[in-house]
Amino acid sequence: MTESGKQASGVGALAREVEEFVASAGWEQPPQLFALVPTQALLAQQPELAGQLDADAELTPVAQESLPEGDLAEALGRIAWPDLVVGCALAQEIIVLPPDAEEELGELGDSDADRLRQAAADHPRRTEARLVAAVLREGEASCVMRLRGLSDVDGEPVDEIIERADLAPNLVEALKATFAP
Repeated sequence: MTESGKQASGVGALAREVEEFVASAGWEQPPQLFALVPTQALLAQQPELAGQLDADAELTPVAQESLPEGDLAEALGRIAWPDLVVGCALAQEIIVLPPDAEEELGELGDSDADRLRQAAADHPRRTEARLVAAVLREGEASCVMRLRGLSDVDGEPVDEIIERADLAPNLVEALKATFAP
């Protein structure tokens, strides 16, 4: 991955870079975690990567091993990063519902998460999406979401990209917690 941008203003660029990297492998992927590492430190430790990295990029996303199956919050709660890692990003596929559909599902209550997930997945107005949240140890965060295959005027599928820091506040907080002492 390349073109990370500046650390102070580049967390959004890093989130987009991670999303584009994950998107290149298509849909139907498990959640993927990335460490955000200073490029020069990475090159000092692994000079053989010089031809693959943008040496001018301040940070480089580094894909981590697969997360364990099961509860994502629990898996994130067990992560502790070494000092070299200055941020992290998580890409995951989600279901997005219109606000009125979310209200309908709210009537099911929070007691059965599996039932809620299935009801959302079966909802006729659902939209599949890929969400990437990226955070820096110092607190800056950004989120990017790709809505899958909305149709354009010719009926061709077109992915829509939305970028806002407040798209996934709970996920951002969970990622920030991976840097807590």
